[in-house]
Amino acid sequence: MAYRIMIQGTMSNVGKSLLVAGLARIFAKDGYKTAPFKSQNMALNSFITHDGLEMGRAQVVQAEAAGIVPEVYMNPVLLKPVNEMGSQVIVNGKPVCNMKAKDYFKYKIKLVPGIMEAFNYLDKKFDIVVIEGAGSPAEINLKDNDIVNMGLAEMTDSPVLLAGDIDRGGVFAQLYGTIALLEDKERERIKGLLVNKFRGDKSILAPGIKMLEDKCGKPVFGVVPYINVDIEDEDSLAGRLSACKTAGIIDIVVIRLPKISNFTDFNVFESFEGVSLRYVDRLEDLKEPDMVFIPGSKNTIKDLIWMRQNGIEAAIKKVNSKGCVVFGICGGYQMLGNTISDPYNMEEGGSVQGLGFIDMDTVFGREKHTVQVSGCFGSIEGIFAGLSGKEYKGYEIHMGQPPDGKMDNPCINIQACQDNIYASYVHGLFDNTDIAYTIIKALADRKGADTSNIYNFDYSSYKEKQYDILAETIRENVDIDRIYNIMGVK
Repeated sequence: MAYRIMIQGTMSNVGKSLLVAGLARIFAKDGYKTAPFKSQNMALNSFITHDGLEMGRAQVVQAEAAGIVPEVYMNPVLLKPVNEMGSQVIVNGKPVCNMKAKDYFKYKIKLVPGIMEAFNYLDKKFDIVVIEGAGSPAEINLKDNDIVNMGLAEMTDSPVLLAGDIDRGGVFAQLYGTIALLEDKERERIKGLLVNKFRGDKSILAPGIKMLEDKCGKPVFGVVPYINVDIEDEDSLAGRLSACKTAGIIDIVVIRLPKISNFTDFNVFESFEGVSLRYVDRLEDLKEPDMVFIPGSKNTIKDLIWMRQNGIEAAIKKVNSKGCVVFGICGGYQMLGNTISDPYNMEEGGSVQGLGFIDMDTVFGREKHTVQVSGCFGSIEGIFAGLSGKEYKGYEIHMGQPPDGKMDNPCINIQACQDNIYASYVHGLFDNTDIAYTIIKALADRKGADTSNIYNFDYSSYKEKQYDILAETIRENVDIDRIYNIMGVK
């Protein structure tokens, strides 16, 4: 049986995912084979495992931090919101159905055996399992049949650390109020508190920490500073999506669709000096970029209609006519075609005209296509001809495909309209920085920009350094020996 520790939070986006990643890194560095676990994740950023199963990317990041291969057992239930009222329910890596929130609330108790089977697999295989909760354990209207916070802590007999986000303000009320709303047996599971995302002089915080400990009857295990690391965010609450940025030497825009999925596809571009990556959801913010990405979507037809109604579709066509590259990924690829049809109501049903850049019709089937892919690009024409023959790898997640079921080379150049329309079904395509660098260099050369400060680098090594920074900062500011002690590690 593995040792285990669970990180819960006072609310969403307090930094649970990064705390779990950091602890997993620390335990792995200390010689323990460590795995992350989140019984139920709600996110539009997902990943496909080596055996073609879908899981949340947050647990993939945590697995990477621990130095292990991601497995679907680390996230047995994934909810991907389709609209404001419902989500696609994915169990053990496979979609089950679309379900309204109130129906899922009644249904989720049936998932407990599968959740425990997944946890028990990790429990036998690893030395330590670091468990992540979801939202808050004090959502008193949702506590019946809880499978992700205190309910899961009880099922797995896990000690809990409760984290609060001081950067948002009110951290003392967050932590005290959460504990006050818990039942006695739940309160007993909380062994300590964490104050996360602190900026400033800790000595000023000290009197408040002492009072918090007295009122809650729980020790504060650490005050974690706001850590400026470049590690993937879990969902579209991510600050990078709303950060205001000015155009760089190379200006890349990602259309921030209402149901944007896998926006982490583009993170690598932010690591190149002189390159701006801007997420845009307003017509006036598009401006004159060098390249526009239309990303994946969990509601492709509705998001395409949204682009049409707010004028972004017309603006994309206008900048494209002036030479701007348009690159569609997954759902964005489908939007570039002639039509998209959803005859089986896999999202919301219906059909819609596409942007018409690519002579392709997409039909959503009943089965989701989920697979890891790798290979070499064929002959690529146009501005990105330098991609020809380069190796790629990634994964595909999509319901739609051409009516004949045949798909082209993972990265294609279509000249039906211009030489600057590209598309791919492959997520993670640009994590190979040679591909990202080739794209940036081609854009820079076309506009005669100075590229002396833009250089290629190893993105995998870069991410490893970011995980180390995260772990070292947590180790310096949290009582790790105390965590080992409550887990029972001698």
